[in-house]
Amino acid sequence: MAGALLGVEHSLNGRRWVTLPPEQERLAEALAQRADLPPAVARVLARRGVTPEVAPGFLAPALRDLLPDPRSLRDMETAATRFLGAVRARERIAVFADYDVDGGSSAALLIDWLRQMGRTVTLYVPDRIDEGYGPNEAAMAGLARDHDLIVCVDCGTLSHGPIAAAQGADVIVLDHHLGGADLPDCVAVVNPNRLDEDGSLGHLCAAAVVFLMLVEANRQMRGASASGPDLMAMLDLVALATVADVAQLTGVNRAFVRQGLTVMARRARPGLVALSDVARLDRAPTAYHLGYVLGPRINAGGRIGQADLGARLLSTAEMGEAMQIAQRLDTLNADRREIETAVRDAALSQAEARGLDAPLVWAAADGWHPGVVGIVASRLKEATGRPAVVIGFDGDDGKGSGRSVTGVDLGASIQKLAAEGLIVKGGGHRMAAGLSLTRAQLDPAMARLSELLARQGAGTGGPDDLRIDSVLMPGGATVELIETLDAAGPFGAGAPAPRFVFPAQRIRFTKPVGDGHLKLSFSDGGPVVLDAIAFNARSGQLWDALQGHEGRPFHLAGRIEVNHWNGRQSVQLKLEDAAPA
Repeated sequence: MAGALLGVEHSLNGRRWVTLPPEQERLAEALAQRADLPPAVARVLARRGVTPEVAPGFLAPALRDLLPDPRSLRDMETAATRFLGAVRARERIAVFADYDVDGGSSAALLIDWLRQMGRTVTLYVPDRIDEGYGPNEAAMAGLARDHDLIVCVDCGTLSHGPIAAAQGADVIVLDHHLGGADLPDCVAVVNPNRLDEDGSLGHLCAAAVVFLMLVEANRQMRGASASGPDLMAMLDLVALATVADVAQLTGVNRAFVRQGLTVMARRARPGLVALSDVARLDRAPTAYHLGYVLGPRINAGGRIGQADLGARLLSTAEMGEAMQIAQRLDTLNADRREIETAVRDAALSQAEARGLDAPLVWAAADGWHPGVVGIVASRLKEATGRPAVVIGFDGDDGKGSGRSVTGVDLGASIQKLAAEGLIVKGGGHRMAAGLSLTRAQLDPAMARLSELLARQGAGTGGPDDLRIDSVLMPGGATVELIETLDAAGPFGAGAPAPRFVFPAQRIRFTKPVGDGHLKLSFSDGGPVVLDAIAFNARSGQLWDALQGHEGRPFHLAGRIEVNHWNGRQSVQLKLEDAAPA
């Protein structure tokens, strides 16, 4: 095993720092020379296995080259044909959508497309508290009484009973959650994660599946000498859902997000314009803003407010309505943060008492709001490097959410618990899943889940190695460098933003800000002083070590970004780790 970068075997966060392995170092050199790329960009591409031959296409991905044939997905042609039949016959159409960003974006795609075709649609989004995730029998039966076609988006793959209850209406499922051995009895189930799919498109979110269905619908219309709406103008919704649902930013997903951000910068969709303004976003959104600024606000309605607010915001054509909904979501998001903080602190304390070195970290209690348990599970996962599950009980009934780590399939494991009768129901993705269970099932279910995750390697070691792309000095950290690196983006799940280490830096200034964050500045003794911020630093060793630096030098590791303030641009380090020099 190669030596640790700068000799850091155990950082303040307990991590070993590593850089590119020798084969990627050689590839980076080849990229810099043969593709004429700056070394920093070459190293980012080498980390992702990009060769000099494909580098130009990678840096300028064309959707037309990466878009899969929609008909490569089972049931796709059938779904589009039935959907178009309903449109042409002016049948009554309902959309049943999940309450998160992916569900809202998926619904908005269909509503927008149908509006441009002169058709109206009924939107139904279940209440998280009263109805839970996915179709339920009462809602589906009610929709079937008044509609000819029901399209379930971002849900439905495991909803055998509720879909059977939709007597008198046809049902189409456009989803991406893990499928079971049997599919519901309906017109079509289009899902790249069906068991009989090859998995090559398993990284798509539900909105991307809906988009592909509309691509196929437009294709069928062209075959009949007709034309459909401009789908390229709808990629802002696909980009938003892809990032917010933490889908892998590889292949066509990367092209979706790049093109979607370009569309979003035109400020043509009232809902996204209003939400950006309410969030005081004063420049064109980036992938970061989709995941951490816009996404949480859209999700707030489904978490602790009115479930359909997100879908209504994204689908409205009226600026006045958009602004009203955006302001309501912003308020709900502030409320959500307060609830999350209280649950997070209690869950972390409980998990610590149980032990943080097991294959599974979990916590459960009465009264924890089901709208925040998923976020808190993410916080536990990030803090421990283990899969995490957080459950809130209301009486005897518990609803929980889990988040996983790379290489550990949490969704399949929770689905196995349901098949074994250890929980009431559950399922999801490799990285995220939900579950319902009774109080009596809690301990046996968590014990079994821990066993299943251990078999996949969960909990076998400490925190992961911290991968560093390159060493950088403060004078080399420029806005121009960041703009050059952006060509290798967008960055997110499966495509982490480049991480740099600034060696032997002197801390010039520190100041606690916000809820446990630490702001600081540093330099190497030269004229350039960089600002940095370490989020949620109070819970780790960074807090005391950097504030009590006493002039000692530190290696500082993190991601560089452009900070916009009062019309000025400057470079800021988002500090993730540090080690004494």
